[in-house]
Amino acid sequence: MKLDRFIRIAIAVAILLVFIVAMGALLFISESALNVWDRLKAGPAFILYGYMGFMLLLTLAALWLIWRLVVRRRPPTARSKPGAPLTKAEIESRLREAADAGVDVSKAQAELKELAARQATGAVHLCFFGEISSGKSSLIKALVPEANVVIDVVGGSTSDIRSWRWQNETNTEILLTDVPGIGGIDGTLSEAAMEEAQRAHVVLFVCDGDLTRSEIGAIKALLELDKPLILVLNKADRYSPDERAALMEKLLERIDEAGGNVRRDHVVAVTAGGDDEVIERRADGSESTARRSRPADIGVLVVAINRLLASDGASLDVRRERAVFRIAATRLAEAEKEYRVQQSEQIIRNSTRKAIVGAMAAISPGTDILIQGYIGTTMTRELCKLYGAVPRDLDIEEFLSLSQSRVGRALPLTLAVAGNGLKAFPGLGTVAGGAVHAVAYGLIFDALGRSLVQTLSRHGDFVPEVAAREFEEGISEHLEAGVRRVAKMALDQKVH
Repeated sequence: MKLDRFIRIAIAVAILLVFIVAMGALLFISESALNVWDRLKAGPAFILYGYMGFMLLLTLAALWLIWRLVVRRRPPTARSKPGAPLTKAEIESRLREAADAGVDVSKAQAELKELAARQATGAVHLCFFGEISSGKSSLIKALVPEANVVIDVVGGSTSDIRSWRWQNETNTEILLTDVPGIGGIDGTLSEAAMEEAQRAHVVLFVCDGDLTRSEIGAIKALLELDKPLILVLNKADRYSPDERAALMEKLLERIDEAGGNVRRDHVVAVTAGGDDEVIERRADGSESTARRSRPADIGVLVVAINRLLASDGASLDVRRERAVFRIAATRLAEAEKEYRVQQSEQIIRNSTRKAIVGAMAAISPGTDILIQGYIGTTMTRELCKLYGAVPRDLDIEEFLSLSQSRVGRALPLTLAVAGNGLKAFPGLGTVAGGAVHAVAYGLIFDALGRSLVQTLSRHGDFVPEVAAREFEEGISEHLEAGVRRVAKMALDQKVH
């Protein structure tokens, strides 16, 4: 009890002393400031204004240094909001920036060139989708009788992407594009088919009955492209009028459930025609196989296409452009990812090599990664810049400091892995301790860089605590994966 009273009195005395010192400092500063002000006022005006200007510059410099040290900065890049449609100016600006940085943007530029080529023709692109054997090719044959469409009764005859020219009653040039049907193991649209849908103006989905699960999934993906969609019920002659009407209502319900908003007149029932095999029985009781032609009935589809082009023609090009810009953006993102992987590999290798050289020169084992702090700081800053993160200097120091404690706990494992890695090279005999420690330092920097790359690519930002934690969690995996690579690097340096 007495001890508690003593502590409270001591705290009170300390507070009083701090108050006295603070008041004294405040009075001293105030008196000094007033004396300086009086002297400045008594002197020439240019000295007064010059002094005030100098103090203002010092204040601004101090604030700038504090902001640069403390505030986390982001690169000033102009990007669209997530989900917002890209504009031509935005995608072209991003391509120029990437090209200037050394990224291979040829695939993204090829998409824009293809778009420009299609726009120059003035043709409307209609893309046919559907499961194999739903009659897409037969439907195109009915629209363009002279089209050389391969129709195989086994199903799945369309193995690539092909287009045919067709003119409607207004002499509008239309390209009918057939893509591989839904099928295979996962029952989804291929990547090439989805990309062709993005390049088209209108999507036509062909089915021959109620929608299957794979068809519903494909329609959902197509609806997300923000393109006009016409659902075509083919082989409608197999159903009675009542069955056909009920099935059409069911198809509309399926699209509503998929989150689509398709107009009623954009769901049509047709018969593409073609040949059927029938068995004929003769008077003597024998049977034979014959082929009978079914007439095509596609008038309602032609009407739906003409109405769509007449009512939505102005917006078709805009919506097609947006979709192609998304393809170009995807191509650009893939190229940037590949570029970052290549560049980060080079940065990590250079930093690892410098760490090995530094460790060999020092030949001094230690657990502190900041012994080679300059290398760690430079590597961290270069990797962050590569991935578009602009951390504070304090962030980098905090990250390396947090990583230091992780390295200390993992050092015995690192040394063991380094020794085993050197023993894997024949003819070395007994490896000197300096080489082991050099490999250990190299492994640490290699693991540090690779874990940082994973963090930046996963989160898109640099947070010291997160990066250090992920470094600790993945250090064993990175050590095992990089041991032979780093050991060879150390041996090369030792030979030279």
